[in-house]
Amino acid sequence: MFLFFFNFAVLFYLELYFKINIVEEYGPAFLSSIFYLLALAALLTLVLKLFKAKWQKRLFLILHFILSLWFCVEVIFTKTFGVYFSLATIGLADQAMGFFNSAVKIVLGSIPAIISLYIPFFAALIYVHYASFKKINIKSTLFLLLIIIAGYGLFFCSLPDDGVNSPRYVYLYTQNNALNHTYFGVLPSTLSEFRKTLTGFHEELVIDENTDIASPDFADQVLDIDFASLNSDNEAINDLNAYVQNQRPTEKNEYTGFFEGKNLILIMAESFNEVAISPTLTPTLYKLVNNGFVFENFYSPVILSTIGGEFQELTGLYPNLNMLSYVWRTGKNAFPMGIANLFKEADYDTYAYHNHDYDFQERNIYLASLGFDNYQGCGNGLEERIDCSIFPKSDEEMIEATFNDYINSDRFLVYYATVSGHMNYDFTDNAMSIKHEDEVADLPYSYRVKAYLATQIELDKALQKLLELLEESGKLDDTVIALVGDHYPYALSLDEVNEMADEEKDDVIEINRSNFILYNSAMDTVHIEKVGSQIDVLPTIYNLFALPYDSRLFAGRDILDTSTPGLAIFDNRSWVSDLGRYYAVNDSFVPNEENLDIAQSYIDTINETVAGRIAFSLSVMENDYYAYLWNEE
Repeated sequence: MFLFFFNFAVLFYLELYFKINIVEEYGPAFLSSIFYLLALAALLTLVLKLFKAKWQKRLFLILHFILSLWFCVEVIFTKTFGVYFSLATIGLADQAMGFFNSAVKIVLGSIPAIISLYIPFFAALIYVHYASFKKINIKSTLFLLLIIIAGYGLFFCSLPDDGVNSPRYVYLYTQNNALNHTYFGVLPSTLSEFRKTLTGFHEELVIDENTDIASPDFADQVLDIDFASLNSDNEAINDLNAYVQNQRPTEKNEYTGFFEGKNLILIMAESFNEVAISPTLTPTLYKLVNNGFVFENFYSPVILSTIGGEFQELTGLYPNLNMLSYVWRTGKNAFPMGIANLFKEADYDTYAYHNHDYDFQERNIYLASLGFDNYQGCGNGLEERIDCSIFPKSDEEMIEATFNDYINSDRFLVYYATVSGHMNYDFTDNAMSIKHEDEVADLPYSYRVKAYLATQIELDKALQKLLELLEESGKLDDTVIALVGDHYPYALSLDEVNEMADEEKDDVIEINRSNFILYNSAMDTVHIEKVGSQIDVLPTIYNLFALPYDSRLFAGRDILDTSTPGLAIFDNRSWVSDLGRYYAVNDSFVPNEENLDIAQSYIDTINETVAGRIAFSLSVMENDYYAYLWNEE
């Protein structure tokens, strides 16, 4: 049974490489995963043994070539996008191809990893030359079947089971790519996802009865929808109705209508993060971050690159990898409460711009579904106004070229998706890093960190230009600037990010800490301690502009509402609340105050809330729930 032991050794080597170099921790299910690999190696061996010797050799080499290739894809994808690869992300592969030069550089930089991951294939070439391949017999069949049954049985029985984020619970009842990879490794995670996809698995939408007591001071932020009277032939819709009906709505508050009637310029800034803020290097960003509404505990969680961050910002829902590719990008879902739709109902002119390919990731389609019918990027008009031949393109050029489109409107909503901050961070190919190289040359940082900061100088210059133009036009006091990053600069390592950080960051939660700029020159500065994240941007803006919406229909919450606690949720279901940080992999809670005694029931409740909001978001998109509520089906 040398073939079985060879196969197991290869699987173990590849998974161990991934654990050590990518996951960087073994996790509570490491031993269980070894049992799984034993069963998988036996299964692969059994299948190979069904063929004649000549075909065994061919299939054996094909198998090991594909295994090495799959792990190479996993490693390169994780390095590129800051999240683990999965079957669902195949539908988003064009994101990598859209930045071909960046992808090529990452592949070239990963050559040592690629060589290491192809060592098993080279060993397989040698093995095929010297080993004998015999067809299976009864004895070897029984042995392999015993290993399959025992291996999988030991895997399942040894899985830790101590809560909703435990390995056993995740394996059976959730589909979380980050936890799957951390707990089980690449192959168990991939096969688990494949099994759940084939069986039509969906996480249960748990419906808890709302027992909270409303504040007597403010009205609930709801629309006149009688969810109790709604009934559908679709059980998933009925579950959504029951879930929403039992959610505690946020309340109108002292800031409701605070910006009513003002203009809004909303910016999603590529790779913007708090580490780029400096009074000397990025003075305009520093000014905006420290004036207006100042959110002290804001996060921009990475859930698949730019498209995941943008989805959170523009929908108030949590992204799911399948849903991003096969629902969001199609534009088929209705968004009656989409940001451009609501602002148009309030008699605003709406505009959207992106200084990269206008149809990248079908941005032109999903922005239209939100109500943006006046969108321009490189390829549908903006290339005639800015230099679209370089990469990344200039944010300052985009602002200056488009400002006159909207400044004479009585009231306007403008959405900018920037690209200047995009990787790769170097002074050879990155046009924005090269443009501002002299300004960072003497900084006490490493090469790539300086190149990243140079790109953020371009964003700073763009905002400086925007403020100048608004002031010259006499509309600065009547305009609100809102800015949020799509994700932290994940092309940098944790050590590189920490070069710029005031305090040491971890690679799960604090690396995602950032800023939400919400600035108006005519207001006094207000400091907000409540925890928030990208997903809370939309309901917060709606409340400030007194736009009619139902807070129960979003997974995000108005950060300015004091009747509901703050919560930021991360890719692997770790979270931050107003009381502390929870790390899902270790099932550990770190309170903000050292002597603060937090009951386990509190942690369990927040974990249930997290699971509920994620399942709710997916179900809303899959069932086009808003179309159902607004009778737009």
